[in-house]
Amino acid sequence: MKWVNPPVAYMMHAGVPLLRNAGVHLPGLHAGDRNRVALEAYPGWLARQLIGRVSYKSDDKAKQTAERAIARSQLVSRIARPLPMLDGVCVRLSRSQCERLVADASGDTVDAVLCMLVAAWAHRQHLAGHANYGLPPQIDGLEGWIAGV
Repeated sequence: MKWVNPPVAYMMHAGVPLLRNAGVHLPGLHAGDRNRVALEAYPGWLARQLIGRVSYKSDDKAKQTAERAIARSQLVSRIARPLPMLDGVCVRLSRSQCERLVADASGDTVDAVLCMLVAAWAHRQHLAGHANYGLPPQIDGLEGWIAGV
């Protein structure tokens, strides 16, 4: 079965058993190997905080437009500056890395960097003493929680 827009419940129910079987630590949900922590990130949320509801990616070649490339370029320039919504986390990128992020019209590489930024924020939260990596103390075991949101 191929999901066009996979429902969160499907992803949660399909992914969590695999993560639990792998023995990773799921803060607030499953105690596992604390040297291997798994968190859920939502790159679209962070992208909207940075450039609004502007589309920056598409898997459909016909929709891989110049406007979306401009939006990716704006995203890339903004993630290189401290992000207030992530307590100042940012990323240093070389010129060639910036070019590759903008050139990937699918947006997968930009999404990966956005997720990495959320993971860095969560790790900072943990280092500052937050046991759940910035997640709320009570997490719904059925719904989970998205880091940074």
